[in-house]
Amino acid sequence: MMKYVFVLSLLAVGAFGGWMVLNIVYLWTHNMRDTQRVMPGEEMFLMPSGSVARSGGELYFSKEERDAAATRRNPVPATPQSIKQGEELFAVYCTPCHGASGKGDGLVATKFVPPPDLTNPDLHKVRTDGYWQSYVGAGGAIMPPYGEALTPEERWSVVNYLRTLAQK
Repeated sequence: MMKYVFVLSLLAVGAFGGWMVLNIVYLWTHNMRDTQRVMPGEEMFLMPSGSVARSGGELYFSKEERDAAATRRNPVPATPQSIKQGEELFAVYCTPCHGASGKGDGLVATKFVPPPDLTNPDLHKVRTDGYWQSYVGAGGAIMPPYGEALTPEERWSVVNYLRTLAQK
């Protein structure tokens, strides 16, 4: 008699488990098949903050296109506020290699090829603002790219600060 009760209870548990699995499979496939369909242009969704627009914005220039980037003019005026922002960003991103004064004497520079002296006025005569902004964004031979870390406006502010280093 005990054997029949045990087999019957196993069948009941198995039937209940099978019913649960079939229920989950049905709900999963039914939900995936019958979801709301949104056609392009039917609804407008707000873009998440910080996303890049599909039109407008600033063009990205790779290292190979640096000559084209050099022809751009700096759209951010060299105001004291922009220079201060550029100085703060320079302290965070550029000081490890270029040093606090910009002379190429940072802590990392002793381990690698020394970076150029950014206080050299002759270097600033040769390089345009567009070149510097592209170099900060796309990186160089040894310099890492900061295009994802800095917005275009922040990179232009760093360029405005770099221009003040040559005057010191």
